[in-house]
Amino acid sequence: MSIINKPWDARYAGPVPHDTGYYAKCMLGGVLACGATHTAITPLDVTKCNMQVNPQKYRGLISGLRTIVAEEGAAAVWKGWAPTLIGYSMQGALKYGLYEFFKDKFSNLLGEENATKYKGLVWCAGSASAEFFADIALCPMEMVKVKVQTSVPGTFPIAFGPALATMRADSAITRFPYGSLTPLWSRQIPYTVAKFFFFEKAVEFFYSFVFTAPKSSYSKGTQLGVTFASGYSAGIICAVVSHPADSIVSLMSKPANKGKGFGQIASEAGLMNLATKGLGTRVLMIGTLTGLQWWIYDSFKTVMGMGTTGGK
Repeated sequence: MSIINKPWDARYAGPVPHDTGYYAKCMLGGVLACGATHTAITPLDVTKCNMQVNPQKYRGLISGLRTIVAEEGAAAVWKGWAPTLIGYSMQGALKYGLYEFFKDKFSNLLGEENATKYKGLVWCAGSASAEFFADIALCPMEMVKVKVQTSVPGTFPIAFGPALATMRADSAITRFPYGSLTPLWSRQIPYTVAKFFFFEKAVEFFYSFVFTAPKSSYSKGTQLGVTFASGYSAGIICAVVSHPADSIVSLMSKPANKGKGFGQIASEAGLMNLATKGLGTRVLMIGTLTGLQWWIYDSFKTVMGMGTTGGK
């Protein structure tokens, strides 16, 4: 009797099968990771956005926070928390869930040997594909968030319901809901590719040169420590790579830029300003954010019996 060998399938190559339930759990983990962390750092986000839009007035993180509190009250640093929570929860679900899906899909298209040989390309293609769809879900709430956070006090509603209604009513001017999608893709896709690629590379480094025993021999606490360190390292690179496009997304909400295109805003602002204004704050924000997101995501996966991401 001959034995029929089943073709290699990336979905079943690891310790846990990647079935529909697995992808659904990854999506839920993404909701927890992205929605909670982005909402928690809203004060940093408010300050960073204002530094990008009005760098003469908001010169630094601490001074910018003080200026916002002094002029608008302590509650002002939490402007835009609702669209942040909604938007980044939806984005997180698709970012993480689809990454796992596309990573398996592209691996299967390449086959076992090439999937291993070109795993870096698989990580990049999987994360870029996932973020493409994640940004479509994020864009409307991102536009509301930025408008709430950067408008001159008293000129635009702060509460979520009225802000959303105003964005819809003024869609000819605000270009809601997808007017910022192209710059959002320009910011988020490079950011996510860097986030996933350098995270996977950092995890691989730790388990190759620091923790050299089999990954499964280390405690969950140690594995999650590797996750956080790898995520933080990747986050710093992400912040630098995606900052110019992030600046343009913020500048699009400035009244003086109404009706201007992506290229015109970039040209008028200048590459140096786009690349550096608010960068220090964003490095701190994104480094911490990315480290926490990976830690929350992998903690959830661990609780679900799915193991941590990356490594052998």
